[in-house]
Amino acid sequence: MQHLQAAAAALSVAREQRKPCTRISETFGIDSLTGAYAVQEINTKLALARGRRLIGRKVGLTSAAVQQQLGVNQPDFGMLFADMEIADGGEIQTSQLIQPKAEGEIAFVLGRDLPYFDTTLAELMRAVEYVVPALEIVDSAIENWNISLVDTVADNASSALYVLGKQPTRLSSLDLRLEGMLLEKNRVTASIGVGAACLGNPLDACLWLARTMAEMGRPLQAGDVLLSGALGPMTPVAAGDSLHLRLTRLGEVSCCFV
Repeated sequence: MQHLQAAAAALSVAREQRKPCTRISETFGIDSLTGAYAVQEINTKLALARGRRLIGRKVGLTSAAVQQQLGVNQPDFGMLFADMEIADGGEIQTSQLIQPKAEGEIAFVLGRDLPYFDTTLAELMRAVEYVVPALEIVDSAIENWNISLVDTVADNASSALYVLGKQPTRLSSLDLRLEGMLLEKNRVTASIGVGAACLGNPLDACLWLARTMAEMGRPLQAGDVLLSGALGPMTPVAAGDSLHLRLTRLGEVSCCFV
């Protein structure tokens, strides 16, 4: 456990001091997903002990191209805490981040618990209260985003902040595969995408997450926010930038960096 504790401490210090560290996979000899998630869990427990409140999860690596690049065949997950939420249209202090980038996503909010490792698609759809557009601000604690799968998993799937839109939409009559995304940075197109880019359908990403979290002993609960994964390429952001995300039927959401 010593090398896992040391890796968790290195990531924690890097985020607290806003100074990236070297790849923990190499520095601490962590070479498996099991070890990476153990590091993530150490820092999750530390955050909870310090009074932070767990309010959801994020799914990462939902792009087939990125999975192929990293040599994996499944997504990864990270924890969302209440203090990671930024208001729609709000300001984000770049001094609180290290090397941020932004992604456009669809967020799901649950109205029911999903405690089963064999959760069905019907159970998931019944549990979803509504969906909203979302911006996820990802931020790696690893120098220059030079990450392996182990590094990003250990680093809470590189998650930092998120912004939710204020226009809740029911799932009924929606085909999320066809939901188009336009992400603008400073009023210029920065990223475009579609729901099908997220594991074929963002619902499939959430189903994987529900089953996986039940197996891991942290099942999804009513009220949880699920960030289902990027619909297109991420874009770097810096102080002075503004972001505006538009989805075809789900509305829009924005933020700026100061």
